Amino acid sequence: MTQRPARPRSTGAPGRSPSLFVQSLHEVFSPLGRVEARRMFGGHGLYHQDVMLALVVRDTLYLKADAASQTEFDALGLPAFSYQREGRPATLTSFRQAPETIFDDTEQALHWGRLAYEAALRAHQAKPARARGRTPATSAAPRKTKR
Repeated sequence: MTQRPARPRSTGAPGRSPSLFVQSLHEVFSPLGRVEARRMFGGHGLYHQDVMLALVVRDTLYLKADAASQTEFDALGLPAFSYQREGRPATLTSFRQAPETIFDDTEQALHWGRLAYEAALRAHQAKPARARGRTPATSAAPRKTKR
């Protein structure tokens, strides 16, 4: 599958404003509910209910994937996210390119959005509490301090 054609960038300051493509994803995923784009390592993370379900790099959308959803991505030949790391190619198999159908079909956007969100939830729940930003001390009752 080919990469999604680049869309014109917004007129904001370079590197500060999300591209028009990133801005359009709120509408694409509206059947799923509210989504938020957050800048991260040269691209954007797309979050639903504070869980990252997608990654946008160079105006290409990659959805969260896992063993349970991998077969749907494989059936359409959708590639994993790849990048250069220390001058060598690296692949992040937990994010796969989104199918083109989600940009024109709200049912497809909802299906693939849910699939990505469910994979993100499974990954989030599989992490230990400390990796999710909560340590046993912070998730327990508040400690009393000496005065």
